[in-house]
Amino acid sequence: MDSYQVGDAVKVGINLRGREWQTPQGEIKYFNSISGWRIEKVGAQAPQGAPEVPPFDEYEPVSNTNAEDHDDLPF
Repeated sequence: MDSYQVGDAVKVGINLRGREWQTPQGEIKYFNSISGWRIEKVGAQAPQGAPEVPPFDEYEPVSNTNAEDHDDLPF
């Protein structure tokens, strides 16, 4: 992160995961987790040997999900 300055335009790759939790009193709450896995300056060239990542809209939906995982977000 030392090569980034406040105000730099960056692109961040993330994984977003949401889950539902029920309190002992029966109240339903929702939690979201965001995990960043890549950061790069906008307009910067990728380092040599780095794999090319396709734009987000070119990814296929995940099909190997666990039956306990839910896709429907509460918002």
